[in-house]
Amino acid sequence: MERYSLICEMSVVHVMSLSTAAAEPWPEKATLYQPLKEDQILLSDSASSLAVQTFLRMCGLPVQVSCCANAEYMSPSGKVPFIHVGNQVVSELGPIVQFIKAKGHSLSDGLDDVQRAEMKAYMELVNNMLLTAELYIQWCDDYTATEISRPRYSSPYSWPLNHILAYQKQWEVQRKMNAIGWSGKSLEQVYEDVSQCCQALSQRLGTQPYFFNKQPTELDALVFGHLFTILTTQLTNDELAEKVKSYTNLLSFCHRIEHTYFKEHDRESQSGSPLKRQ
Repeated sequence: MERYSLICEMSVVHVMSLSTAAAEPWPEKATLYQPLKEDQILLSDSASSLAVQTFLRMCGLPVQVSCCANAEYMSPSGKVPFIHVGNQVVSELGPIVQFIKAKGHSLSDGLDDVQRAEMKAYMELVNNMLLTAELYIQWCDDYTATEISRPRYSSPYSWPLNHILAYQKQWEVQRKMNAIGWSGKSLEQVYEDVSQCCQALSQRLGTQPYFFNKQPTELDALVFGHLFTILTTQLTNDELAEKVKSYTNLLSFCHRIEHTYFKEHDRESQSGSPLKRQ
């Protein structure tokens, strides 16, 4: 009984803390943390970080990007990116979207229930297909893991810790792939999965500027983060990027968001664009 009362008290304190944080205005020094951009960050983390950054820009919320070698270990969930806003630390796009919504900022308030459900379904598709494919290519394709993933992931650390951390990460991802049934897939099958995902996104987008007509939603931020990063990241071959390039409306979509939310924004603020080829 005492334990139950303690849990209830802790839950109330947590809810009150979130409510207080939601009531506070967005600070000027909000920070987004991600791994080192030039030497360390990999495709999947870069895509996830860009998706969050794009979402915040679409909401009109300024954020400083801080690149740290130990960002993954600083994150409360062990995943990047994460944001530090006031005294709150929130990681990954989904929880960040909910945190921002509690502060009164949402990109999908104009959608009806059917559209909102459809948006969530497509976001799950992107996470289940594109993000999983990125992880597979990074850590399950031996050539990519040897030439790119292990050297970049371990670059901030000295021997032997660099090797230990890189192989530990590879083992974790391979275990995940086995759990979801991807470990038996060939690289060609993974590329085909990416192509099918892009085809579904292309059909949903059609000739619209955004997935739900004229205004961007969380889905637009997520899709842009992954597609733009795939198009601009150097891998051992161009097969992944070529799958995206097959869909001209998705390319136009990426150019539109880059121009609207990064080039124009950075020109106005006189800051450099973060969208550089890795």
